[in-house]
Amino acid sequence: MTLALRKLSRFVWEIPREGKMRVAGRLYVSESQLAALRADQALEQVVNVAHLPGIVGASLAMPDIHWGYGFPIGGVAAVDAESGAVSPGGVGYDINCGCRVITTQLHVDDLRNHLHAIVAKLFAAIPTGMGAGRAIPRLSPRELGELMTRGADWAVARGYGAGPDDAAHCEESGRLPGAEPDWVSQRALERGADQVGTLGSGNHFLEVQQVTEIYDPEAAAAFGLRTGEITLMIHSGSRGLGHQVCDETLHELSRVYARFGADYAALPDRQLACAPIGSELGQRYLGAMQAAASFAWANRQVMTGLAVRAVAEALGLPETELGARVLYDVCHNIAKFEEHVVDGQLRRVLVHRKGATRAFGPGDPRVPEAYRDVGQPVLIPGDMGRYSFVLAGSTGAMTETFGSSCHGAGRLLSRTAALKRARGRHIERELAARGIEVLAKGPRTLGEEMSEAYKDVEDVVDVIAGAGISRKVAKLVPLGVIKG
Repeated sequence: MTLALRKLSRFVWEIPREGKMRVAGRLYVSESQLAALRADQALEQVVNVAHLPGIVGASLAMPDIHWGYGFPIGGVAAVDAESGAVSPGGVGYDINCGCRVITTQLHVDDLRNHLHAIVAKLFAAIPTGMGAGRAIPRLSPRELGELMTRGADWAVARGYGAGPDDAAHCEESGRLPGAEPDWVSQRALERGADQVGTLGSGNHFLEVQQVTEIYDPEAAAAFGLRTGEITLMIHSGSRGLGHQVCDETLHELSRVYARFGADYAALPDRQLACAPIGSELGQRYLGAMQAAASFAWANRQVMTGLAVRAVAEALGLPETELGARVLYDVCHNIAKFEEHVVDGQLRRVLVHRKGATRAFGPGDPRVPEAYRDVGQPVLIPGDMGRYSFVLAGSTGAMTETFGSSCHGAGRLLSRTAALKRARGRHIERELAARGIEVLAKGPRTLGEEMSEAYKDVEDVVDVIAGAGISRKVAKLVPLGVIKG
């Protein structure tokens, strides 16, 4: 598909509206990133998303964009809350795959002789890999229902956490009020019953990191980030429960979505199959998806408690001496009802973020009070061999992207291509030579997830900062990694 793009500014490009597109496409990429994208189907997906019933503003793509299911990964679309459609492809299979950062008062020097023990303790405490479970006892359907209603608070009440303000420092306070556990199938419950507090596989990880650079001292001070101090970053989601919710909905939608009317039948890609928000199927998906999102927050919250305990035990310290606290927790795959200004008017919209992160700016009442003067923390994980970033939301995000930013590095190589490139290499030794201790279930994951499989995340955040969507606050460099 050949697209004629119009350059709006150094980092912003427009795909003009044509045919049955309801809105234009808008890309946040550099010229070099755009050149690489020309051979990727992701640009075509940006155009396809612009056909969604009820879409407003533009079909957006962040600089970590790459091909995904229906929506591109790195895609953002807002639809009118009354007349719009909800598309499971705009959320993805890993509902509320997200990221949190835990700050500590530990200095890198405190870990010099303990890094191997810390990584080993973390790997033992937090199950990793496909289908991994039993970090905590298997939950009954009643307990799962309570967990999916309360989210992070469910885990905090059971002693899993870093401090009393953990849930307050999560997006949406770690739960979505529209969660309907009764709309989560028995099969989904079975898959999730023993997976609370587990990492999973693929690009999910837990890292021990060092703060190496501060770019915005005011925001860093508000976030509790200081050069040389240790952070923990957790990247995981709703595990098998969320996957099942998505899979079942897509299966049902594939048979009926065209019955919702001509606008639905004419969608250019069956993977965009969607339902009117107010329809029975739309409401059932939203209720189950929000329950799965709350499950994911509880999952990361339990892992927070397990991780803090493991680090304390490895160092022979009481947990209170770590000074651990949740900086923030953000969703990467979600659809949420929010209010935004569209064409000069405040409107209630359903914002689909598929591989994108909320990035609300300074002064927004939806940002925790501790961070309101500087903007919401925006957590951008990189690859396990380089670095990650903490950004802060900006007013630019509020006016241009429905308060959204990039979410990570974005893949360059497929998993198959990465494994071919890793053949004959020892990725764990390469990381060790760079001072990074890693433990994983096996070499396959390390090959699939090696640094060359990803864009350089600094190139991604430099675009988003250059476009005025988020501000760089700090760089976090991995010291130890556990992977599935």
